[in-house]
Amino acid sequence: MDLTGRVVVVTGGTRGVGAGIAGAFARAGARVVVCARRPPEVPLEGCEFVSLDLRDGAAVRDFFASLDRVDVLVNNAGGTSYRLLGESDAERHARVIELNLTAPLTASLAARERLAAARGSIVMIGSVSGTRPSPGSAAYGAAKAGLANLARSMAVEWAPEIRVNTLVLGMVRTELSALHYGDEEGIAAVGATVPLGRLAEPREVGEAAVFLASDAASYITGASLLVHGGGERPAFLDAATVNKEA
Repeated sequence: MDLTGRVVVVTGGTRGVGAGIAGAFARAGARVVVCARRPPEVPLEGCEFVSLDLRDGAAVRDFFASLDRVDVLVNNAGGTSYRLLGESDAERHARVIELNLTAPLTASLAARERLAAARGSIVMIGSVSGTRPSPGSAAYGAAKAGLANLARSMAVEWAPEIRVNTLVLGMVRTELSALHYGDEEGIAAVGATVPLGRLAEPREVGEAAVFLASDAASYITGASLLVHGGGERPAFLDAATVNKEA
């Protein structure tokens, strides 16, 4: 898919999934602007970097006003650490929601004028955590559930000028995988629970984002694309005492 001449903004695109997304758009020929609080440790080939705190509404508005054109906004910035609800106060959980839900709303509103002028596209980076119970990351899961609903509403309100879709991600192998899944043995064991037998690579998420932003998806808006390798095998199948596979 050729995106030559288009300007793509990727929030939080300095490592992991974000870097995979930025790289995929760069390979498709787009001008890619990555914004995050800290610069990438490893330079991103074909990408520009702008330091930006996405929780600072005024700074976000100034950033988008400084761009002559925006064809695609990928709201990727987010994340959380493992924390049970009772182990912290509401204010700390609210900061997780601010980063994963309020910040994408702030960026989308700030980019709206530029996106509408280009008849562009927004890609929200969601998570399966927003579709199932998420013990240890409940605030994150709640934010991602809200993000998917926000995208669907935004798709209706901003049509036909702007398309808005969500990538619903499963487990992705990144620099931080060990924090969530353990050592290589743990990562392999977790990957074995996925029907495709492994975690996704950031590059694969990037290619899916390029598709949703491209002309190949010109009639797709308000949609959620599952990028989760088939999801999770239902636990009851292994617990049941009948209908076992040979």
